[in-house]
Amino acid sequence: MAELRIRRMTPLDVPAVAALEAASFPQPWSQQAFEYEMRENPVARYLVVERAGQLLGFAGAHLIFEEGHITNVVVARSARGQGLGRALMDALMQYAANLGARYLTLEVRESNQAAISLYSSLGFIRVGVRRGYYQDNREDALLMVCDNLPPAQEDFAEERTLFE
Repeated sequence: MAELRIRRMTPLDVPAVAALEAASFPQPWSQQAFEYEMRENPVARYLVVERAGQLLGFAGAHLIFEEGHITNVVVARSARGQGLGRALMDALMQYAANLGARYLTLEVRESNQAAISLYSSLGFIRVGVRRGYYQDNREDALLMVCDNLPPAQEDFAEERTLFE
């Protein structure tokens, strides 16, 4: 089996990312939203995972000083259960730590037990509930936080933040 590659998302990835998002959520972010994240949002950081050149998932966060908020974590249905979500989260947590984040927050559907289990195994703990958070069905979101990020890598150097 071909090796996984996790890398920084670029504007060229946006159509595939938007398609994955649309296939995964009842109220997905639009392609324009991802284009904004890539081209204009200075706090947005996104990673993609691919195998044999096929984009299989992505994860993103907004990072502001020591705080990070995970915005999206998506793995293609056909690739779920293969450890890609964990690999993306591990990489995103390391990336956030490298950029100075000391903790990460996220919201997750109360019914998404697979995601809750993954996040819990990575050290996220439930700190609250956002009642009726999801507009499609008024489902509650669990608010989770993790302050157990890996140490920053001393040799880390980030590529340009905004793409031209």
